[in-house]
Amino acid sequence: MEDDQPSTTMQPADSAGGQSVVVRQMTIDDISAIYHLGEKLFTARIAPNAHRTWDEYEVVGFFQTDCEFCFVAEDEKKMVIGFALGTVIEKHHSWTYGYLIWLGVRPDYQKSGIAQRLFRQLKPAMIDAGARIIMVDTDAENAASLRFFRKMGFNHSRQHVYLTLNVDEDRRRMEGRRKDRIIRYTVGDHEGDRGEHG
Repeated sequence: MEDDQPSTTMQPADSAGGQSVVVRQMTIDDISAIYHLGEKLFTARIAPNAHRTWDEYEVVGFFQTDCEFCFVAEDEKKMVIGFALGTVIEKHHSWTYGYLIWLGVRPDYQKSGIAQRLFRQLKPAMIDAGARIIMVDTDAENAASLRFFRKMGFNHSRQHVYLTLNVDEDRRRMEGRRKDRIIRYTVGDHEGDRGEHG
């Protein structure tokens, strides 16, 4: 049935690095490719904050709840080479916000206009949904991302501080206590068995 097919808004093919690239709405068949591309892009070394929250459930969740704000770029071989995943947040008695949460482009296609084309597909979808402001966040040290987002018209940056608490020592201590309790209970149970049968 045609009604069951997701609508795919396609941006005309354009050349990137000598290859034809199409930007279109995400489909269920793209989930795996998006996830694996994100795994390559959002590593602990390159993007530690993004690495902490990127997983397969993130991609599936966007597909299930915000598919109209999820776009992919694919090359002439139909390989996913980039993606943009966003959402729209409706606040009662306030404005509606678009939020671009994930934007990634395969390294060999970066600086070829793919991210710009993905954003230009996402922006009108958010505006059509009532967004009056579109937000994005990125690492303060990521100069390339900051340049890109400013080029796309984002401004009014705000400092946001991430703090971490290493609880590895606490975890080890708790695990040691847990093992001690298990050993005590196990030994205690066996000693009780000998007393009853002895």
